[in-house]
Parts: sequence; C-alpha cells; structure tokens
Amino acid sequence: MKKYFPLFLLFVMFSCQKEEKSVQINALFKADIELVLKEVSLLQKGISSNQSQLQLQQQFLKAHEQYKTIELLSEYYFPSVTKAVNGPAIPEFEENDGKVIAPEGFQVIEELLFPTYETQSKEELLKQIGILTANLKRIASIAKTNTLTDSHVFDAMRLEVFRIITLGITGFDSPVANNSIPEVIPALQTIQRYYTVYDNESEEGKKLSKLIENGIKSAKSNTNFDHFDRAAFILNVGNPLSRGLYQAQLTLNIPVFDEVRGLKTNAATLFEKNAFDAEAFSGFLDYKTTPEKIALGKMLFNDPILSGDNSRSCASCHHEDKAFTDGLEKATSFNGKAYVKRNTPTLSNIAFQRTFFGDSRVNYLEDQAVAVITNEEEMHGDMDAAALEIKKNKVYVAKFKSAFPKKQISAFEIKNALGSYIRSLSNYDAKFDRYMRAETTFTADEKAGFNLFAGKAKCASCHFIPLTNGTAPPHFDRSESEVLGVPDKSGKLDGDLGKFLISNAPMHKNSFKTPTIRNITLTAPYMHNGVYQTLEEVIDFYEEGGGAGLGFNLENQTLPTDKLNLSDLEKKQLIAFMKTLTDIK
Repeated sequence: MKKYFPLFLLFVMFSCQKEEKSVQINALFKADIELVLKEVSLLQKGISSNQSQLQLQQQFLKAHEQYKTIELLSEYYFPSVTKAVNGPAIPEFEENDGKVIAPEGFQVIEELLFPTYETQSKEELLKQIGILTANLKRIASIAKTNTLTDSHVFDAMRLEVFRIITLGITGFDSPVANNSIPEVIPALQTIQRYYTVYDNESEEGKKLSKLIENGIKSAKSNTNFDHFDRAAFILNVGNPLSRGLYQAQLTLNIPVFDEVRGLKTNAATLFEKNAFDAEAFSGFLDYKTTPEKIALGKMLFNDPILSGDNSRSCASCHHEDKAFTDGLEKATSFNGKAYVKRNTPTLSNIAFQRTFFGDSRVNYLEDQAVAVITNEEEMHGDMDAAALEIKKNKVYVAKFKSAFPKKQISAFEIKNALGSYIRSLSNYDAKFDRYMRAETTFTADEKAGFNLFAGKAKCASCHFIPLTNGTAPPHFDRSESEVLGVPDKSGKLDGDLGKFLISNAPMHKNSFKTPTIRNITLTAPYMHNGVYQTLEEVIDFYEEGGGAGLGFNLENQTLPTDKLNLSDLEKKQLIAFMKTLTDIK
C-alpha cells in the first residue's frame, strides 16, 4: 500500500487544486451578482424618490455595466433566465405552444429611460425593475449549488470574447443608450479575473493579461459608439484573446469539449477557415456529407429529372455565376403564366442557418430541397416518382451506390445528396475573412465600411458577423426574422405577410428571415420581393428607418425607426465593405 500512497496523495492534491480554482471562480461570480443587485436596487430607489433624468440614466448605465461582470457565466449556465435579464426588448414567440412572451429586463428598462424619461412611465419602470430583480435573485440562488469545471470556465471565457465581438461592440444589447463600448471594459476585466485564477505567473499568462489591458485601454480611449475602431479591436484584441485562451487551455491540460456545435468547440477565433461545422446544422447527423454525396447532389441539382415534366432543374433558378440566384425580381412559375411568390434566394453560404425560406417554414436544407421540388409553382415534381426514374439510369445507379453504399435509391437519399451539395457551397474565404485572419489588408474605405457595418449603420445587429446572416451568436443555434416594412413596386407596404402565414402570430406579420449578405453584389435585386435593384436603394431604405420612414404604420416593426444619418461618403464606404464579402470568383 505504501508504494501507492504518494501517487494517491498527488491525485488528492491535484483534485483539491482544481476544486479550489472552480470554487474561487464561483465565489467571484456570486459576489458580482450581489453587486448587480445592489446597483439595480439603487436605480429602483432613485426612481421611487424622483431623481432627475440624468441621475437615473447614469445609474442605469452603472447597473448594466455591472451586469457585464456576470454575463460570462450567467449566459453560459443560465441562458433562459439571462435572456429575461438582458434579452432584446421585443416579444418572443414560443414555437411549441404558440405563446407570445412579453420582453423584460435591462433592455426594456433602457427604452423607458432613454433617450428621455417620461414620469408617466414610472409605474411600469418600477414593475420592470421588480421583475429584473427577481430574475437576478434566481440566478444568485441557482449559483449557490452550481458546479463549475475548468473546461466549462474556459469554454465560457472564449464564448464571452465571441459575444463581445458579435453582440457587444455592435450595440446589440445597448440599442438606445449606445453604451456598448464602455461595457466592453467590465466584460474584459471579468475574463482577466477568471483567467488569473488559473495562471498569473507564466510568461503566456502575463502576455494574455497585457492583451486584455490593451483591450481595456482601447475601449477607454474612444467610448464613442459611432467612431470606435471595431476592425482594429477584433484584429488586435478579440482574435488574439480568444486564440490565447484556447492555447492556454491546451497548455494547462484542460480538456476541450468534443461535441457537435455550429461554432466548433476548438475554433480558436470566429474567423478560422473551418470555424463552423456544417454537419451541426444538418438534421441528419448519421448521414455525413461526403465528396461522393456532393458530386451526386451537384448532378441532381443540374438535372431536370426532378421536375414534373423534365423541363426545369434547381439550376434553372439558381445560377452559379450569380451566387445561385437568378437576377430576377421573381422567377417565372412552372406553368410560365405567372411568377413565384418571392425573390430567388442565394444558396451560396446558406448552410449555416437554422431555418430556410423567407418565412422560416423548414429547418433543414434537405427539407428546403423537397419543398421546392414538390411545389406546383416551382418544379411541380414528385420525389418518389423521381426515384423510380433515377433507378433506370445506370450512371445514377452507380453514383448512388458510391454515395450510399448500404442504401437503396429513395426520396431520402435524393434530398440528402442535394443537401450535401448545397452545404458544400459555403466556403467563407472572402476578402473579409482573409482580412480578419490577418492574411490581407483592407483599403481605407473597406475598413471604414466595416466599422460602419458593425457600428453606426447597425447592420451587424441583425446580420451578425462573421456569417452576416440572422443566425444568432455566439451559439449560432437559432435564425432570426425581422419586420422591416418593405414596400412593393407601387410604394405601398408589401402585402406578403411572411412568417405570419406559418405561425399566425400577429407579431410575425410582414416578418422575414434575415438572409446572408455574402456575395451581395451578385444577388440583385434585393429584399424578399426584389423591389430594390441596387445596394444604394437598399441603404437608403434603412437610412430612413425602413417602413416607418416610408410612412407605414407598422406597430410590430423590429427595425429601429430612427434615421441612420449616414453621409454620402459613408454609404459608399459601406458598399465598399460589402464587396469584400464576395467569395465567388
């Protein structure tokens, strides 16, 4: 027994050290929750005692900045409660039971206090603070028994860096007060405090702390939301920090999770060439994408055999040179006598989405393919009939056997092959991606355009970077829809009710999925109805506040109604950046 005792002692000591670190982290987290509650309580007292608008606004900013110290672990361990604490100030629709959940939390309170505080809102404001306090106390209560692990803490720290890049500096959760840049500071400080629990002695640890300090200095040196240099911050702070945390985790022998996620668990930065896992967005994890399936899918995509009368293929409306669009406002219907309902969407870079079609009616690429093939206005085909025809073709039989060696030719294999091919159309190697990987440089206008896109123009608060679609970071587990108020060609509100036709929820009237804007210079005309022919027209639409700026009375418009106040030069710079999203040669 004696020969094993030293090994046992080392094991116990190592276990205690690991436990001590996680206990320290949890203690810091719980103490920070109490500080958030304290600041929210001071805000409540200020409202009750009728403090001035300026005093209340300043106290709100202090409370929300303090919230940023708990965001890292709160978002990670208690996402549903945290959404109630700091989610967007718009209603949420529960797909499963059809219920509409009213917004609550910091962003609702922000809209009641900024830009002006109306005293008639006092009762509602106090009610919202009461709800916020209750939710914060729920987090505090759960945290008392929550068990942290080193792997979870490092995972959460990197996700917080990704959250800062995609939602923080873009103004996503400070849409009215525009206090996003100062809020970067407590978020970075929390990462620093947690990291030093693990390593504050090594040279790598000191470099990482210095990097965080530089990020804090960057945020402190220019707190102006419109003028903050986001490109420099991501290149000089965000990317090196997430990469450094990943390398530190490996150096400390802390396991990295081996699980399927949209954003891979081992992605050192958001902009790595293979940071996203297309398989994680597939509904058929047992049917992996293979080169054989991609080749077969490409054949099927270009073959009219899938249509009702062998006259139309998928490629008839999705042209590769136009980023798999057709250049038309709306495609001609199958019978040639009318037009389909909506503009043909790009298939380039759509793999990393959680829903498909403008109304989000299907969740997987395979189902999108079937819906188009069987639609009477589009291809008017029949999957089972197509399978029977394909079985008569010796070339196809050989291709299917290669792609699906243990399966028979059926509707499922057809749609899986098509889905595999479409997933292969996402390469994320545009100039923008290479710039963010420090492989190339931007012109002054391209860089200014990115800073506008992620800042003043507010594009990135819906077209989230790096995917530039509506798949919400940092977990990339849902795709969002927006109500913009798009006009028709006559200048009236377009009559297409969008997602409402699927959900029957009034909040979804005129709501459409946020599409990717990758290859946007190749995909005109724009919007779900193809109403705008140029990017200049699209930017002017957003400049005026969407439908509200056109005079439409849309109570459920989710696009901010304020003017963007972009200059002519800024509009040109914005387009210069969007051109860097082209990855089709």
